[in-house]
Amino acid sequence: MKRCTLLLAAALAWGQAPPAPPPAAASADPVVLTVGAEKITKSQFEQIIGTLSPQQKAQINSPEQRRRLAEQVAELKTLAHEARARKLDQTEEVKMRLALQSDEVLASAEYQSLGATPPDDAALRAFYDSHKEDWEEVTARHILIRTKGSQAPLRLGQKELTDEEALQKAKDLRAKILAGAKFSDVAQAESDDTGSGANGGDLGSFTKGRMVPEFEKAAFSQPIGEVGEPVKTQFGYHLILVESRKAKSFDDVKAEIAQRLGPEQARKGLEDLKKKTNIVFDDSYFGK
Repeated sequence: MKRCTLLLAAALAWGQAPPAPPPAAASADPVVLTVGAEKITKSQFEQIIGTLSPQQKAQINSPEQRRRLAEQVAELKTLAHEARARKLDQTEEVKMRLALQSDEVLASAEYQSLGATPPDDAALRAFYDSHKEDWEEVTARHILIRTKGSQAPLRLGQKELTDEEALQKAKDLRAKILAGAKFSDVAQAESDDTGSGANGGDLGSFTKGRMVPEFEKAAFSQPIGEVGEPVKTQFGYHLILVESRKAKSFDDVKAEIAQRLGPEQARKGLEDLKKKTNIVFDDSYFGK
């Protein structure tokens, strides 16, 4: 039964056999699976598929895979029919489990509905204004001078540098750039990040959360067009040149904000419901 429960927990919601479709609708919605007296139509089977998780749905993309799913449904239904015939659904343990399963399905549906109402523009705008740093985007270049133990691989023929040697080299390269050397040329010749180094140290554009914390802090605060002091990370010492820094517009991120607010709305809705509901715990049994 393990393979049934892994894929078909949602199918339990069907329980007893659904009513047969009217004769006029039978051709438009044919019965695709019969288990004993229970008949499942094409639309009902597709509803079962619709209740599965996105990962599970992705597995049901061919007639063969639908057949495997149908075989599992048939096994599930066969066992459930026999359990009802033996009146196992009347035992206290099973009744409790069925009640909890029903509550779980209903609770999940309600929680999703709490987060499904689209936020109004005022709420979206307020979130945008209070989280503007989340939408900030930096375009930058860097030069990496690796230190001993760095996660960056040692270049062919390169000497392993101590922390002090790497820092001094980074300072010397910065002085060279400040004296007139082109940042991209120095990056191509000296950067231990060979990927970006081949492109003159170009990292493209990135938002917060994409770089390690020390690098991110410098990139989002350093003056545009200036080569900052060396920044230490687990990779070594970085010279960073911020070429531009801008924030995405409200219209650019409006849909993303609405998506982010959904779970937040659901959590708030749940807390509001709990405040309106009389919930009492027995401290002598559960503790405080």
